[in-house]
Amino acid sequence: MLTLDEAQSLCVAAREAASKLGVAMSFAVMDAAGHLVFFARMDGAPWVSADVAQGKAWTAAAYGTASAAQKDKMASMPNFAGAITTMTHGRFTPQTGAVPVYRGGTLLGALGASGGTGEEDEAVCSTAVTESGLSISR
Repeated sequence: MLTLDEAQSLCVAAREAASKLGVAMSFAVMDAAGHLVFFARMDGAPWVSADVAQGKAWTAAAYGTASAAQKDKMASMPNFAGAITTMTHGRFTPQTGAVPVYRGGTLLGALGASGGTGEEDEAVCSTAVTESGLSISR
């Protein structure tokens, strides 16, 4: 189980990584069931980035893989992607920018970011997870 302290630490580490890039972002940590555990928004981050970060994190937690994998998978199936988005009340967000969080091979949840490019968002998340002593893979 991902603790509140761990979720907060992930957001702090993500904020530090984003600051090094000079990009203001929002960060969301979901548990393995897709529930929001912790959220943070940097000063200057676009307001919409709050919802996008949560959607990306939800998607990574749901599939136990980086949200970019769902982006790639859904590229040839836009109708299916739209159907999943509708069925999940808009939570499914198949875009680059979130990574799963594992400890000892167990999925704890996911960290998502929004505010930079998808690649910047994902890099910040990967850095935060690794620096927190957790893993982005089993």
